[in-house]
Amino acid sequence: MAAKKKDPRRERGEAIRHKLWKGKRAEPSAVMTDIMDVSVEHLFGDIWTRPGLKLRDRSMITVTALMVLVRPAQLKVHLKGALNVGISRKEIKEMAIHLAHYGGWPASMTAMSVVEEVFKEVDAEARAEKAAKAKKKPAKRKPAKKK
Repeated sequence: MAAKKKDPRRERGEAIRHKLWKGKRAEPSAVMTDIMDVSVEHLFGDIWTRPGLKLRDRSMITVTALMVLVRPAQLKVHLKGALNVGISRKEIKEMAIHLAHYGGWPASMTAMSVVEEVFKEVDAEARAEKAAKAKKKPAKRKPAKKK
């Protein structure tokens, strides 16, 4: 059996996904596999890698679109990606405030509730990682006193 040829679109798409989500991702269910393949290869491999916009800009555009379209499940995922590519919490909150005047107050309020939820999750994950690292480090021993 011949080795499977690497698909450059998939490789580009996986690289973008890694930058956004630091390699953290759930494996898609059997039902979701095909749509996820299209997302990785076309959306992330072709669209997110086009010249003209930086990754941070594309992330910001995506987050604002999801806010206005009131897509909380996808917004939650992309907010974590936005934080990972350098969009600050302050910028995210300002995006929602700004969009309230263009996309509607209810959309912005929904977005802010998702933002708050994601910030809490990210903080809890950071605390858990810090605690796990602390457990792995051996306790520092104090030098014995000389008599």
